[in-house]
Amino acid sequence: MTAGGVLVVLLLALTLATSGRARPNAVHTCSATDRQFIETARTNMTALELWSEQYGNGEASKGDLVRQAGTAAKIVRGSRPTDFALQQTRSLVIGMLVEYAKAVQLQGKRGGDAGPHMYRAYGLANFAHSVLVRARKPLGKLGCDVRPLL
Repeated sequence: MTAGGVLVVLLLALTLATSGRARPNAVHTCSATDRQFIETARTNMTALELWSEQYGNGEASKGDLVRQAGTAAKIVRGSRPTDFALQQTRSLVIGMLVEYAKAVQLQGKRGGDAGPHMYRAYGLANFAHSVLVRARKPLGKLGCDVRPLL
C-alpha cells in the first residue's frame, strides 16, 4: 500500500509539473531571468550540498539543514524563469527541496519514516535532471548553460 501511494504521489507531481494550465511555447528562451534562475538554483543547490556534508560530519544540526532546505526552496520559488523547461525545472526543484527537508526532519525521529520523502526528493531531482538534459543544447545555443545544474 505504501509503495502504491508513493507511486501515485510521484505520478501526480509529474503530471502537475508537466501539464500546467497553458501549453508552453515550444521555442526556448534565454532571458536575463532565465540566466538568473540558473545561477540561483546552482548557488542554492551547492549551499545545500555543503550543509548536507556538514550535517553528515556532525558540524551542523538537523535543524540547520532543514532551515537551509526551506530557505533554498523559498529563494528558488521567488525566481521567475521565462523558458518553459526552466519553469518546469523550478517546480521540480522546489518540490525536491520541500521533500528533502521533510525527510531530514523525520530522520532519526522515533516512529518517523524519512524514506518516502527522500524517495520523492530523489524522484523529483531525477525528473528535473531529465528536463535539463533535453533542454541543454537548445538553451546553450541561446547562451543559457544549464550544465551547472546537471
